Amino acid sequence: MPAALKSLAFCDEIVVVDCGSTDRTCELAERVGARVIVNAPFPGFVTQRNLALERARNDWVLCLDADERVTPELRDEIQALRRTGPAHAGYRVPRVSFYLGRWIRATDWYPDLQLRLFDRRRGRWRGGQVHESVAVEGSVGRLRHELEHRPYADVAEHMRRIDDYTTLWARQEFEAGRRTSALEMAGAPAWAFLRNYLLKGGLRLGTVGLTVSALNTYYTFAKLAKLDERLRQTASR
Repeated sequence: MPAALKSLAFCDEIVVVDCGSTDRTCELAERVGARVIVNAPFPGFVTQRNLALERARNDWVLCLDADERVTPELRDEIQALRRTGPAHAGYRVPRVSFYLGRWIRATDWYPDLQLRLFDRRRGRWRGGQVHESVAVEGSVGRLRHELEHRPYADVAEHMRRIDDYTTLWARQEFEAGRRTSALEMAGAPAWAFLRNYLLKGGLRLGTVGLTVSALNTYYTFAKLAKLDERLRQTASR
């Protein structure tokens, strides 16, 4: 987190929303001048993110997670936009992930466009338990320079996060009435691997590209398998 906050030093204010962490998150954030808001217990990603929007004192916001960094090039592009005035209600930013010792500019992970810079009067976070995103009223532009992302320390953490997120996804989709089938459970992962490894260039990244493609495929299968499990549990009651 300190690196993320340091990369935001050019902003007029920094607002950190904490969910009651027991480490030094709040202390470290306050040390660099951030305004810390504690909102616990954790109410969900969408609620937490929108709380940050509501507490901001400026109309234009740049939303960042603790594992992300604004590059100097992206900072300069945003600063230039501030001087000329934004032409859109929001801007998508290409995000590049650093994983297993290299930047991943291939597979479904890239360019991973994220709508993170926007007028909070015209935008809100929306979504369910996973895969939340910003929706704005008005046109959306695209910035050229990248937002850096360091999502996982290693493969073990990656797999733990897959387990967490696929469980949340299955619960969310089950409650929404979604169904799956053997055909989808076989076809969707097969298509995911073909798309990631061949069509989107995972092959070019050697063993790292294979790992990312395989785990993206596993994510696709696991979320459907967990949904099927919930459906079977309900049917057997």
